[in-house]
Amino acid sequence: AARFKLSGTDRRLLIASGSAAGLAAAFNAPIAGTLFVLEEVYHNFSPLVWLTALAGAIGSDFVSLNVFGLVPVLHLSYSRSLPVSSYWHLILLGILLGLFGYLYQRILLVMPRWYRNLTHLPRPLQGIVPFLLVILVGYFAPNLLGGGNGLIVGFGQYVPSLLVLIAIFVVRFVFSMISYGSGLPGGIFLPILSLGAVIGAIYGVFMNQLGLLPHVYIMNLIIFSMAGYFAGIGKAPFTAILLVTEMVGNLTHLMPLAVLSLTAYLVVDLLGGAPIYEALLEQMTMPKTVQQLHRPDRLEIPVFFGSPLNGKMVRDMPWPKEALLIGIRRGEQEVIPHGDSLIHEGDSLVILTDATKRTYVEYQIGKILKGFIK
Repeated sequence: AARFKLSGTDRRLLIASGSAAGLAAAFNAPIAGTLFVLEEVYHNFSPLVWLTALAGAIGSDFVSLNVFGLVPVLHLSYSRSLPVSSYWHLILLGILLGLFGYLYQRILLVMPRWYRNLTHLPRPLQGIVPFLLVILVGYFAPNLLGGGNGLIVGFGQYVPSLLVLIAIFVVRFVFSMISYGSGLPGGIFLPILSLGAVIGAIYGVFMNQLGLLPHVYIMNLIIFSMAGYFAGIGKAPFTAILLVTEMVGNLTHLMPLAVLSLTAYLVVDLLGGAPIYEALLEQMTMPKTVQQLHRPDRLEIPVFFGSPLNGKMVRDMPWPKEALLIGIRRGEQEVIPHGDSLIHEGDSLVILTDATKRTYVEYQIGKILKGFIK
């Protein structure tokens, strides 16, 4: 975008495309990469966004496949499908994943404050803490380091005992908090998946010891738990389901993946958890100290099925004074709006605003729509 001197919507579209492309290349998951941008970043299914993101994801995945081959990133095999009579395990495991997912959110968000209060180190030097700890972990348990993909794949050959699994979970959970909370560049995407896999292994081994789950289904729960844990923490169930499906390379288990992911999602939602990436962004965004230059920007508001906007005239909406409705995209056509224009399901409202007011306008329109629902 900088090279072609693009700004506003065009710049954000390229960033979205790059995000989807990066995820698709890293995890061999182009559909999940596209959905991540739509579900976690934009929170809507704008045709312009998903087409651009999908193009970037497919392009990067094509290059990745030519370099690394066609084998999925986490090539795990499990012999049979979980019977419907055992689906109650998915509900219990989903509740467990939701509780631990909410705990992960809360601790991760307070880590910067804990670093400041406990270490009294300046923010740029707080990375010394995980640097010193990683030496100890690497010396005594080198297999616990890294993103966790080796750990997950290792479950396909051997699942450790219950006490060993609990120790692995504690070490990886604590170190994930310390590592990311230090402010060093890093990520939580793959660590979340690996923690979910360990929770699934703990539950599966525990239930197997109680005689309530055959050993052959433990690997199923390990795989399903990756999606469930990510769905709860990221509050992005569609992305979680497709991501694990594409990474594992098996399309036959969408139903149990969906049941587990939605259960974990509901638990986190009932506890008041927010999407982790949105919460981290809000925490990282500093107040503006210098007033930015005013520049026009566009945003699209999709009108979904069942939206309170459906059937309303443009003049019936109390639009924010910082916004101007300049167009209504209806299929391949763009309607120039006036006061008597009717808004229909499937439309995309094109709104002009100042770049510095974009987030505020989106928030205000969201409040207006909630008011219509009530």
